[in-house]
Formats: sequence, C-alpha cells, structure tokens
Amino acid sequence: MEKKTYAKVALTGVLALATAVFLSELAKKSKTGDFVILLLRKVFGMSYDNAQFFYWNNIRFNIDFILFATALIFTIILSRFLMSQFAKYFNEISGGVDTLVGEKDDEIKLSPEMASMERKLKTIKQTLEKREQEVKLAEQRKNDVVIYLAHDIRTPLTSVIGYLNLLDEAPDMPTEQKAKYVHITLEKAYRLERLIDEFFEITRYNLQTLSLTKENIDLYYMLVQLTDEFYPQLSAHGQQAVIHAAEDITVYADPDQLARVFNNIMKNAVAYSGDNSIIDITAQAAEKAVRIAFKNAGSIPQDKLAAIFERFFRLDDARSSDTGGAGLGLAIAKEIVLQHGGEIHAESEGGYTTFTVELPTA
Repeated sequence: MEKKTYAKVALTGVLALATAVFLSELAKKSKTGDFVILLLRKVFGMSYDNAQFFYWNNIRFNIDFILFATALIFTIILSRFLMSQFAKYFNEISGGVDTLVGEKDDEIKLSPEMASMERKLKTIKQTLEKREQEVKLAEQRKNDVVIYLAHDIRTPLTSVIGYLNLLDEAPDMPTEQKAKYVHITLEKAYRLERLIDEFFEITRYNLQTLSLTKENIDLYYMLVQLTDEFYPQLSAHGQQAVIHAAEDITVYADPDQLARVFNNIMKNAVAYSGDNSIIDITAQAAEKAVRIAFKNAGSIPQDKLAAIFERFFRLDDARSSDTGGAGLGLAIAKEIVLQHGGEIHAESEGGYTTFTVELPTA
C-alpha cells in the first residue's frame, strides 16, 4: 500500500508539472494567440483590434500567472481524487477496527493494496479471540472449582457433626471407641480446614495486587525452614527432603512471597511423590541468576506439563481426594517468580519431575 500511495503522489506532481510546461509551450506559439483572438471575436463579438488589444494586455502579459493558476487548479483536482483514495483506505481500516472491538461480526476484508494491513488486523483479531476464550475457560474452571469445593466441604462437615453427635449422645462410650471417633473427627476437621483455605486462596488470587519488598535472604536457612515445616507430611509417607546447597548462598527477593513459591512447589512434590521417596532440593548461584530446583519421584504426562502453571489446572480429577487442591498453587508461584523478573519451569523424564526457579542476582 505504501508504494502505491507514494506512486500516486508522485504522479500527481508530475502531471501538474507537465500541464504547466504544456501550456507554457503552447502559449509561445503564435497560432495560440490567433486562436484566442478568434475565440474572443466569436464568443464576445469583439472587433479584431479590440480582441487583439485584450489578448496582449490581459492574457499575453499575464501568461505566467494564468499558467500557475491553471496548474494549481489541476493539482487541486488531482489531489482531491487522491484524497478520496485515502478516505477509502481509512474507512476500510475503521471497519476493520470495528470488527476487532466487536461492533461487527463480518470478516475483515480490505482492498488488494491493503493486504499487509489486512493480515495484521486478522492476526490481532485471532489473538483477541484466543485470549477471550482463555479468559472464559479460566472463569469456567474457577466456577467448577468453587462448586467442587462447596460439595467437598459438606462431606467432612457432615462427618464431623455425625461423630460429635455420637460422642455427645454416648458419654459412657468405651475409651478405645471414643479415641477412634475423636481421631476420625480430627482428620475430617483438618480436611475441612484445607478446603476452606483453598476458598481463601481463590479470593486472594483474584483480588490481591502483588507488591514486593525485596531484601537479601539467607536462602539455605529458608530451605531448612521449609523442610522442617513439611516434616509431618513427609514422615507420614516415609519421604525425605534433602538439601544440596552452600550454607552461605543468598538471594535478593521478597522473603514472604518467595517462601510462598517454595511452599507451593513443595506441597505439590509431597502430594505427587511416591511413598518412601526422596525430594532433592538443589540451590546454585551463578553470575546472573540463582537457580533452585525441586526434584521428586513421579512423572507428569507431556501433554499436561505445558499447562501445569495455568490457573485452576489439576493433574487429577479427583477433587474430593486428600491431595485434591484448587489448582492455584503453581499458578501463583509462577506469578510471584515473574514479578521478581525470574523464570519457573517444569521437566519430567526418567520417572522424575523437576521444578526449577531462576531468580536474578541483586
């Protein structure tokens, strides 16, 4: 389109110049004067002497001005024609933009010389439609999660109420049976607590604006704290967490948010690792980044690996299982890492899965 537009502008200038030259050469010929005199006599009924006098005093001596005015008028006419072409292009682009913003459902179709712009508008339209579908899908997933969680909450709550009623109605219940019911009630209460926490997690994810307060962190000590916090869950499955890092390694980050990242990754590793397995936590400092990796036994299908950091995505569909979460942990971890200017990715091969976090050095 640009080349054709420039060509039309150049052609307009050439035609205007050619017109001026043509009229100038024509005016130099004596036959032109005779023709004008004859025209004045025929049209206005002048005598030969009056027509000749009028020609020499009003036309011949002002020929430069007349030529300039003629060329100017010709240029204006050509310019108006050219502007009409521009107006056509602008109207077509405006129609394409209306289609992009949803005011029209028609297909974007521009003139052949606007093919480049047409391709760009179609690409933008496809991108917007894809993002709209992703937003709708995420919203649907969120709604599904809320429905599942609401259903799951009723199950442990019903059990808690049922066992408490049994304990209340039978105060003389044998000690062994009472201890059994209390243990079951406690387990159901813990499950209920986890489900309620997931409700709050969904609310925080949708409403919280992430702000970072960075400082130098003793990374090794943070990882030690992490493994200590997960000791009950690890020991319950015969699992171990082994740290491979220098004791003086540090990282510049927000301690609370970074602890949240590690917590979410560790929670995922514990939930999906096999019993009696080892979770290796490795931290290494390079020139431009600090790399922290969590490696656990267990595989993730390749078709699900790419979507594991999406909101409300879960590897299993058993929402009511003990490991069933809302599918927000890894998505939140990714958002926090990106806010730090870092990267997070997952790999799964050889029966092991590795989550790697890379954070820039201070």
